[in-house]
Amino acid sequence: MNKEFFVALDLLEKEKGIPKEYMMEKIEAALLSALKKEYGSSTLMRVAIDPVKEDVKVYLQKEVVEEVTNPQCQISLEDAKAISKRNTLGKIVETEVKTKNLRRLSAAAAKSVIIQGIREGERKVMQDAYESKREEIITATVSKVDPVNGNVILETDNGRAVLLKSEQIPGESFFVDQKVKVFVMEVNKETRGPLVTLSRVHPGLVRRMFELEVPEIQDGIVMVKGVAREAGSRTKIAVWSRDEDVDAVGACIGAHGMRIGGIVDELNGEKIDIVKYSETPEEFVAAALAPAAVQSVTFTAERACRVVVDADQLSLAIGKEGQNARLAARLTGMKIDIKSE
Repeated sequence: MNKEFFVALDLLEKEKGIPKEYMMEKIEAALLSALKKEYGSSTLMRVAIDPVKEDVKVYLQKEVVEEVTNPQCQISLEDAKAISKRNTLGKIVETEVKTKNLRRLSAAAAKSVIIQGIREGERKVMQDAYESKREEIITATVSKVDPVNGNVILETDNGRAVLLKSEQIPGESFFVDQKVKVFVMEVNKETRGPLVTLSRVHPGLVRRMFELEVPEIQDGIVMVKGVAREAGSRTKIAVWSRDEDVDAVGACIGAHGMRIGGIVDELNGEKIDIVKYSETPEEFVAAALAPAAVQSVTFTAERACRVVVDADQLSLAIGKEGQNARLAARLTGMKIDIKSE
């Protein structure tokens, strides 16, 4: 192997981000695998890779013994002395093997291991990159939409990834070259299965959007205390301000609704209720049932309460198909029983 080999390693590290040391380990394993196919599984061998001298050498190893019982890994004292008079019993005698002399089958096996090593290296680089983005939003470009299963192939800064149909907002459609924001849910560390799970239905997508859009949240003045979401239909998000002079709800809405408007547009018109969080459970439950006006909240158990509203507010408090009450219960962590006066 010559300088071209090490130039290739440098290019892999530069273009694909695969560390040179990682690939040298894989190449060492590939050469050892090829040698075992060539000389037998019990053969002793050593691979010496010198990146400084840009040199790779392979050595067959045999132990010097009085009586040879396994020619693959043993050599007689007489034969060892013929190589060098310094050889004695128990010493390891090394003979260099020219890699160009490997048979085609062995060379193919070595090549296969190296290619596999490159693939594993690429996967690990991508895995580490996605890991740093776990539970964050990334912007991707639509590369292809599968007409059969509806899955979307996305181009990200770290390679290609799939947005499954089940992780898409119901009713939304995509077109090639479209820019979309996706939430990185999970990163798979196994060799099988998708490398990363992306989502547009996860509540974390809405949380991160507000964190990116609202400077007061970035500065730590306003905090997101909870998110309950039914993607494509409605989301409730609870916010709280550390500063009495800062209105948490108003900060999230923005002047003329600019801040929340951008988020709603990204979510294809999904309705978002911004709820003022309170340490007082009764106040929090009442706020969570917005836009309905609540008369009273009475706790009947530790995590259960009865809410009373005017008759004309009952359907509003419950919501279409119970959605408003369902999201409020999920947001507050309470079991809510709504009654009219």
